[in-house]
Amino acid sequence: MDGARAQPAGDTAPLVFDSTAEEARFHALTAELRCVMCQNQSLADSNAQIAQDMRREVLALMRQGKSDAEVKAFLVERYGQFVLYRPQVAASTWLLWFGPGLVLLGGTAMVWWIVRRRSAAPPAQARDAHGPQQGDGDQEW
Repeated sequence: MDGARAQPAGDTAPLVFDSTAEEARFHALTAELRCVMCQNQSLADSNAQIAQDMRREVLALMRQGKSDAEVKAFLVERYGQFVLYRPQVAASTWLLWFGPGLVLLGGTAMVWWIVRRRSAAPPAQARDAHGPQQGDGDQEW
């Protein structure tokens, strides 16, 4: 870690970037990472203390010459696949990747089955020849 630029954990001072390229890379990378506390916010958007610490860690790793893949690998090792908005396709994440599609296919199959069953059912029997039943009034059902 670059000791001259390191800031203590919990420091809320804004990060200082060496170049616009470093800043652009940092923002792109933190937008792909999830805050482990907020769950539905990216690391870039979260104001949680852990997110601030993680952003500082990401910047420190970038300044050590780590690639984006290496930074992500470090965070995954430390926090698990959850930290990635797009986790790798693996046996442990199949349900995450393919679950929504399976639910959609299941729902489509269920709708198709119900529509097919209703269209194959015989039409409702005509009312009794004596007219409306008592209590039906003038309402059409």
